[in-house]
Amino acid sequence: MTAPITTLRASVAAALNSPNDYNTYSFPPPTITANSVIVVPADPYITPSNNDYIAISPMANLRVICNVPMYDNQGNLQGIETLVCAVFKKLAASTIVMNIGSVSAPSVLSVQSGDLLTASIDISILMSWE
Repeated sequence: MTAPITTLRASVAAALNSPNDYNTYSFPPPTITANSVIVVPADPYITPSNNDYIAISPMANLRVICNVPMYDNQGNLQGIETLVCAVFKKLAASTIVMNIGSVSAPSVLSVQSGDLLTASIDISILMSWE
């Protein structure tokens, strides 16, 4: 079964929801905070399977961005590893059929709320044109 593109990001965010552990967004929030998971389109976002037949499902590519506070080297790496593992487990346990890609190397993200350590997981989901 394919997922409709109109609700895809919200469905993935709902599957990742864990309010006691981190904030989850299905869009880039105005202020990115520590201990947050953000679902955004990846590049390429949608890959059509065929140019002639709308009934053939395209692939949607999303990026799940994990953010933790920037501490010392050991603290921030343990924090991002813990969050990535929690997100990976939530993705694997969801009912959404997807391919889960590799995890990016952690990097520093300087935003309005301060410095964060961030890593992302790319996922691909077969979807419908709804």
